[in-house]
Amino acid sequence: MRKSSLIAAGVLFALLSLPSQADEAPSVTALKTVGEGQFSYLFWDLYQARLATSDGQFFSYQQNKPLLLELTYQRDISKADFVEATLDQWKAQQGSLQQRHRDWAAQLDKLWRDVKKGDRLACFLRADGLVEFSFNGQPLGLVEDPAFGAEFLDIWLGEKTTAPKLRIALLGRNKNGS
Repeated sequence: MRKSSLIAAGVLFALLSLPSQADEAPSVTALKTVGEGQFSYLFWDLYQARLATSDGQFFSYQQNKPLLLELTYQRDISKADFVEATLDQWKAQQGSLQQRHRDWAAQLDKLWRDVKKGDRLACFLRADGLVEFSFNGQPLGLVEDPAFGAEFLDIWLGEKTTAPKLRIALLGRNKNGS
């Protein structure tokens, strides 16, 4: 798998960080951790990932809204690499890219930022099925297509993920990532 695909997948989530501590929305602060894991590529630690839901369990996107996937980056990664990696991950999971993937990538290119070591990004799947992205506690914007959330989160949580050890850790099935 291309290094940029793995980095991008991590970067995508890293680009997203919901408000934290005092400035968090009540629905976000009430979420409980399902699992956490480390994502590394070769000998580079790229990010720490955390999945949270209202009850600390994950069964499906339909049953577990709202849901938070938060990435804390351990390396600098460009926005362009994030977007490219996201497209690579969708192609790896689905066999080919559809027009919706290209449309979503264009939206992400407008929302996301370059990340630096220590930046925290999050993807928040709201109860209405829409996705909010935040970066270091500052809102980046909303993807209003209800189909986006599951396909984006499948990069980490789907059965066809390219990071199965991290998936297991995020789903709370072990204490380690990949």
